[in-house]
Amino acid sequence: MQAAGKQATGKMAIARRQFLRALGAGVATAASPPTMEAKADSETNDEKRKSRYTASDHVKTYYRVNRYPR
Repeated sequence: MQAAGKQATGKMAIARRQFLRALGAGVATAASPPTMEAKADSETNDEKRKSRYTASDHVKTYYRVNRYPR
C-alpha cells in the first residue's frame, strides 16, 4: 500500500513541476517587452494644453444631486 502512495506522490510531484515550468514560461513571456513599435504623439502642443473639462448638464446634475460645492 505504501508503494502506491509513493507512486502517487511521485506523479503529483512531476505534475506540479510541469505546472510550475509552464507557469514560469508564461511569466517570462508576459514580462518580455512588447513587439509593437511606439507611435509618435498625434496632438499638437496647443491641443495638449487645451482645457478638456466642460461643465455639461450631467456634470452639473451630479454636483447638484450630491451637494458638492461648486
